[in-house]
Amino acid sequence: MAQLTALISVSDKTGIVEFAQALHALNVRLLSTGGTAKLLADAGLPVTEVAQHTGFPEMLDGRVKTLHPKIHGGLLARRDLPEHVSAIQQHGIDTIDILAVNLYPFEATVAKAGCTLEDAIENIDIGGPAMVRSAAKNWKDVTVLTDASQYAQVLDELKAHGKTSDKTRFAASVAAFNRIAQYDAAISNYLSARLDDGSLSTFPEQLNSSFIKVQDLRYGENSHQSAALYRDLYPAPGSLVTGKQLQGKELSYNNIADADAAWECVKSFDAPACVIVKHANPCGVAVAANAAEAYAKAFKTDPTSAFGGIIAFNREVDGAAAQLVAKQFVEVLMAPSFSAEAREILASKVNVRLLQIELPAGGGKTPFEQGRNAQDVKRVGSGLLVQTADNHFLTRADLKVVTTLQPSAQQLDDLMFAWTVAQYVKSNAIVFCGGGMTLGVGAGQMSRIDSARIASIKAENASLSLTGSVVASDAFFPFRDGLDVLADAGASCVIQPGGSMRDDEVIAAANERGIAMVFTGVRHFRH
Repeated sequence: MAQLTALISVSDKTGIVEFAQALHALNVRLLSTGGTAKLLADAGLPVTEVAQHTGFPEMLDGRVKTLHPKIHGGLLARRDLPEHVSAIQQHGIDTIDILAVNLYPFEATVAKAGCTLEDAIENIDIGGPAMVRSAAKNWKDVTVLTDASQYAQVLDELKAHGKTSDKTRFAASVAAFNRIAQYDAAISNYLSARLDDGSLSTFPEQLNSSFIKVQDLRYGENSHQSAALYRDLYPAPGSLVTGKQLQGKELSYNNIADADAAWECVKSFDAPACVIVKHANPCGVAVAANAAEAYAKAFKTDPTSAFGGIIAFNREVDGAAAQLVAKQFVEVLMAPSFSAEAREILASKVNVRLLQIELPAGGGKTPFEQGRNAQDVKRVGSGLLVQTADNHFLTRADLKVVTTLQPSAQQLDDLMFAWTVAQYVKSNAIVFCGGGMTLGVGAGQMSRIDSARIASIKAENASLSLTGSVVASDAFFPFRDGLDVLADAGASCVIQPGGSMRDDEVIAAANERGIAMVFTGVRHFRH
């Protein structure tokens, strides 16, 4: 068998010396460029620099080094076509059998604070993508590697068979074209977002997205629909797609959608919290001293809707919490961790899907660091609606008391809690709360007054008193009638955005009914 040749030219040098050493031990000839060649030579490996191989020096500060017929002819020549073999022999071109290339770090460069246009441009790789495309196109003869995670399998196959399999080469080719697409998308997004003053627009003139399939799903929202789950190329820490399923049936489309709603909500609380979601809406939310107490309080809000629901905790599920949860039918249970006792208790519930998801470290300044999406996307006919995500967090300093009656310290605590829950309830949203738990949730109605009535009915059905409760409304009250429904139900304090033409009428109604009311200046529509 003829000696194989590998061309290695990497920006990220993770594992590259060990890979080259293993190739050399298998009698593979090594070609390389610049810093990679020096690194391999310093490691004692016999390596030929590309400039020596092509007979043409690197030039233009390294911009031109691999753009040469001896490189691309060696990558593109089909070994099964006599005319290709004859052509490269005529011109003294050797075949290249393995290409290991990762690209200039464009994405990492533009992610840095203070990145200039010049910095970005200089980190646009030209020769690397050209070689990768050549090798990927000729996958039947060339193995192209664009990530260090691929090295081990290639070495195993070379050791066992002296060559890589068709399956491995084709998979590597697909991965290579995907990497080039991701790379070009990042360049396009960055340059399309750049404004004349050097700043970057939130919304580029062309939007290119890259997502990687996590798994096919049994079906979509309904059984006649097909579906799959994709993740961001670089998922945020603490996001749902970073979780690990510990037990249970395969997650369905609806499981994932509801689980994401529950997880995003429960992450919003600093105290031990439990969120129960049904059909994308929180039907019970509570904070308490521990997970078990939080669950017990959340479950009280709406035991009927909690049946077959999705449950999320922001603390470890211990034995006590697991004992309580195990008494009900639950589709998905998620938490940062599960104790050994909890795992043992829940093991008997073989169909319950357990998801372990790390919480974000906290303290991050960007949505990514906080484990949140920077943007929300909604598909419309032949288009996309794209917006910055609703990542606004209210502080007490943001509150404006607009009534004669002032809320007490306990009411302020409950108001902040209720406002956080309302952010995750479908509009129109009305949320009654008290004592760190939801008492009644009205969601998704065309009329805000209907949401208020439904929330009251929910509380009554759960035998929960609304006397002295606080209420959050995700948007302003257009008329006083909604406020009157809350007052009739027993509410003592209301938090709402304000901003209606009839704010004065609603404030007067609150004063008339002896209700304290605060404005936030921010609404939380969720459609």
